[in-house]
Amino acid sequence: VRLPDSLEHISRLPLWQLSRNSSGMAVRFRSNSTQVAVKWELLVNFHMDHMTDVAVKGLDLYCLEGKNWYFVNSARPIGKSTESSLISGMEAKEREFMIYLPLYDGLVSLSIGIDAGASINQPAIESPVREKPVVFYGTSILQGGCASRPGMAHTNIISRRLNRECINLGFSGNAFLDLEVAKVIAKVEASVFVLDFVPNASVVQMKERLETFYRIIRSKHPDTPIIFIEDPIFPHTFYDERVAKEVRRKNDTLKEIFNHLKKRNEKNIILISSKNMLGEDGEATIDGIHFTDLGMMRYADLVCPVVKKAIR
Repeated sequence: VRLPDSLEHISRLPLWQLSRNSSGMAVRFRSNSTQVAVKWELLVNFHMDHMTDVAVKGLDLYCLEGKNWYFVNSARPIGKSTESSLISGMEAKEREFMIYLPLYDGLVSLSIGIDAGASINQPAIESPVREKPVVFYGTSILQGGCASRPGMAHTNIISRRLNRECINLGFSGNAFLDLEVAKVIAKVEASVFVLDFVPNASVVQMKERLETFYRIIRSKHPDTPIIFIEDPIFPHTFYDERVAKEVRRKNDTLKEIFNHLKKRNEKNIILISSKNMLGEDGEATIDGIHFTDLGMMRYADLVCPVVKKAIR
């Protein structure tokens, strides 16, 4: 659940329904079991034709080795309820685990299975660090479209790289700068706020709402860095002139508003250009828009150093 229950009858219905998706959420635990199994029931059992069911409604198991998280296996959904063995045959020793939850569905329940004689406990190591998280607001891409599995959503990649909790407020097709979302964001004692809404928001919405959206957050967090990210230069814009023009208009509008804030002496605001976000080869999306794992990695490569510097 990514928006508070108090917004159920205030938010637009699609926004509210998307807030029930568990994108960016994970469960942390420690166990000495030789195997890890899962049983989970989905809220919707949602399916899309351009994203794997594993990413939409499956689970990913990671294990902490030293300071780094390593992928162990994913649990593939077979229906509204699934039981799945993630790993077996391990040496019986204490390990730190993390299970990433579905990107485009929600959970009714989740059970973790271990050996009968084994223990399951709270993590002994705080990783990722939960204090002062990084809050991301954005679109379907930010929600995780179209990573191959939950751990490959870019907010999850960035969280592992920075060893810092990342809060994913990506709402597929619905990042329209709704002001109630800004109020939710403003309640978080974050280290950095990342605003990546341009693929969804129209020029009109940006002109009408962006400064107000920004001020709601800024009024509660006068010194916290706020990062704005341009619309990606999508591969199909090299062929679709109409979309190319729209992307340019949106990015020009974002720059105008950003420069207006700069002129008014707003501190700790950063603009990330999308020029090199997806690389030069055009291979980083599945449909000209939504990112493959390659796109997610390239986004993380671009954004991670900026966020890291902003945290410092």
